[in-house]
Amino acid sequence: MADLEKKMQIKLLVEGGEMKPGPVLSQKLGPTGIPINQVIQKINEATTNFKGMKVPVELDINSSTKEFEIKVFSPPTSELLKKELGLEKGSGEQKKIKIANASIEQIISVAKIKFPNLLSKNLKAAVKTILGSCVSLGILVENENPKEIEKEVDKGKYDKEINQEKTKMSEEKKKSLDEFFSKIKAEQERILKIEEEAAKAAEATKAAETGAVPGAAVAAEAKPGEVKPEEKKAGGKSEQAKEPKKEAKK
Repeated sequence: MADLEKKMQIKLLVEGGEMKPGPVLSQKLGPTGIPINQVIQKINEATTNFKGMKVPVELDINSSTKEFEIKVFSPPTSELLKKELGLEKGSGEQKKIKIANASIEQIISVAKIKFPNLLSKNLKAAVKTILGSCVSLGILVENENPKEIEKEVDKGKYDKEINQEKTKMSEEKKKSLDEFFSKIKAEQERILKIEEEAAKAAEATKAAETGAVPGAAVAAEAKPGEVKPEEKKAGGKSEQAKEPKKEAKK
């Protein structure tokens, strides 16, 4: 029971590969007697692949032996994909707007990083999991919908790249993917522009129709030749019009 009391767990959220000393860490590690710099060095070594991202880390500490174990949990798959492809955010309209065109090598790279925290039985299964995340983010893969690439992975089309854990693509392939996506992006912008213009036209039409109602009412009151309401009550003529006729009879 005494040994159990000497063990503790500390959860941290650190900058991948760039953790620095701070008051929070000092307060948590101070009572254990474990050198803070030693812990920071080990954490930075363990999280070096996550530079530029927030990484969840757990420290299992035995204060009696001064030993500690670091457990690194990878960031969400969406964050890893955005980091790999240089994206700030996902599409938001994944069915309509595509934000990137990834290579299978880039997908394998993310799958390798995420694999330890996935329930996937092998790297091939992990690749399929990453492809699923590409769908929700609006990312094309190899010029295609990620769902189609999943089918091709099942058929073994990318077995060579996956088995070799290939994470680098050729410059020629990168150029080809970029050129294809440039066309997709241009078409998306063209369609968005048309939709924006149509929306503005519809708004202008609605505003014109709304503004025409009071104008029409005023015009109706001012039409020449019409019998006014008060004239209708007097049989179509005013009382002033009747007086001259009475005088003429006299």
